[in-house]
Amino acid sequence: MKNNKLAIFTNGLSKENPLLVLSIGLCSSLAVTTSIFNGIGMGFAMTFVLAMSELIISLFHKRIPDSIRLPIFIIVIAAFTTIVQLVLAAYIPALSDSLGVFLPLIVVNCIIMGRVESFASKETPVNALLDAFGMGLGYTWVLCAISLIREFLGTGSFFGIQVLPEAYTIGFFSKAPGGFVVFGLITAVTVAISKRAGGDAK
Repeated sequence: MKNNKLAIFTNGLSKENPLLVLSIGLCSSLAVTTSIFNGIGMGFAMTFVLAMSELIISLFHKRIPDSIRLPIFIIVIAAFTTIVQLVLAAYIPALSDSLGVFLPLIVVNCIIMGRVESFASKETPVNALLDAFGMGLGYTWVLCAISLIREFLGTGSFFGIQVLPEAYTIGFFSKAPGGFVVFGLITAVTVAISKRAGGDAK
């Protein structure tokens, strides 16, 4: 039982990482990862919405008619997305402004809808929460890795603190194409490590 629950939690960190393996939710991920501040903020916002949505759907899925299943899912996700928007706007307005339109678009993020539909609607609340936190942390660490590289190479800063002279920065990494390149490199390294680990295990 313990191993099963651990597998559910760790699944999203690597084996079924929503970004590196499943390749869903990439649009907002690459758009907001110009700074580590944005990456952490978006990661925690997504994790909160995912965890609360999976929990609620898991608790009430037997009472939700199949004919209105998807509208109910969207309403639940939208409610928690609105809570995140209001909290960030009230207490961290800089982050709210920086994330911009991608914050409300959490409502239609494929990661959340996919996990609610394929996992939370069929599992217990405990398993749903473990899945949500695993997927959320998996999503967050990839965002942070992309953000760290793009911020350092693109602007020469780390958490907003200038650590590299502007003359040595590469503006390309601050733009959309730079995000794709960094994401591709991280994906390639992850796949190579997974294959190597699989080969060693044999």
